[in-house]
Amino acid sequence: MSVGFMLTPTRFLDACRESCGDYFTLRPTPDRELVITADPEAVKRVFTGDPDLLYAGEGNVTLAPLLGPGSVLLLDGPEHLRHRRLLLPPFHGERMRDYGAMMEEVAERRIAAWPADREFPSLPSMQAITLEVIMRAVFGFDDAERRERIGGPLRRLLDMVASRPRVLAMALTAGRNGTLSPWRRFAAQRERADVLLHEEIAARRRDPDGAAGDDIFSLLLAARDPDGRPLSDSELRDELMTLLLAGHETTATALAWTFERLTREPAVLDRLIAAEAAGDDDYLDAVIKETLRLRPVVPAVVRRLQGPMEIGGWELDAGVNIAPSIYLLHRHPDLYPAPLEYRPERFLDDPPGTYEWIPFGGGVRRCLGASFAVFEMKIVIRAVLAARRLRPRPGARPEGVTRRAITFAPTRGGRIRAELPAVG
Repeated sequence: MSVGFMLTPTRFLDACRESCGDYFTLRPTPDRELVITADPEAVKRVFTGDPDLLYAGEGNVTLAPLLGPGSVLLLDGPEHLRHRRLLLPPFHGERMRDYGAMMEEVAERRIAAWPADREFPSLPSMQAITLEVIMRAVFGFDDAERRERIGGPLRRLLDMVASRPRVLAMALTAGRNGTLSPWRRFAAQRERADVLLHEEIAARRRDPDGAAGDDIFSLLLAARDPDGRPLSDSELRDELMTLLLAGHETTATALAWTFERLTREPAVLDRLIAAEAAGDDDYLDAVIKETLRLRPVVPAVVRRLQGPMEIGGWELDAGVNIAPSIYLLHRHPDLYPAPLEYRPERFLDDPPGTYEWIPFGGGVRRCLGASFAVFEMKIVIRAVLAARRLRPRPGARPEGVTRRAITFAPTRGGRIRAELPAVG
């Protein structure tokens, strides 16, 4: 089971849904039971349920090796609420929009370096854009050398789990420290990244003005909970790692999927170009939503039950993990007619309900960076449309899905061809 999910995840999920329906159980390890559901009513119950019964942090335990135990994604109860309140102000709408000019400059510079006469994978370029954006937003680093000092090791850390064979090798050697162990190499690279992050934390704490900037790091250093407590060094490390890794890789993947979809749907691409020329923001918003519906970057959310719960007619015991499948819910034919077709219009004509489109999760655990991600995607897509002419590829086979760390990414990197616009 674990091998099938790691190597061919969407094919595996589709087969389970075909044979079992909207509920099925997986046991990735002997002590971990996952009840996967694509039942819309069950998804709503999970997101509106008592957070003291449905622990998301314990459900996300597989992220601990990357993010650390103090990440907001791995906390529950009062500690989760404390961290969430401290992290929320940097993503407030008005403050977030202050990053717009920086995002646009980064995107335009990176797009200008694209090849003009050949096909290429868009994902590496999107990763470069989103990594620079998040480094500048989080650390306030304007010079490339300082960004590379920390961003380079983080990028290499993610690359160690960036293919199906690597993901499988990591899973099979987890906790083993033999000379040739992939897990040992991963742990060593993580330690190198940690050293750099702790050095930066120490330097900021020594600086009398270290908490006076407008970057996210400065805001977190200055933040205090209602009892006057700041984040500790280890908590800062884990939240910085969460922001840098989750906030960079997920948005890059979503952008690569968007361009992969647009080049295979010429009518959608033409309508988007016309809508942008007319100053219509709604269609771009629909394009992004439809991409995240059909190609969600994260496949599921998980909650670990702290007590028994009845859901969908099933009696689940404490300790069971209930996992709404984003991927399967978004392809549910009762919610989305012709679910495999790419139709942004469905978000204009009859938009889905709150618990029927969930690429960022939902309820009290909805992704803090959701608005930041969509805002950045809009800026990057507009920068591409302004600087290049995407060459349509009607009839080209859709790219498959591969696992890259925590994301479902296009197997060939979202390959596109983007020509320079005609002059005159």
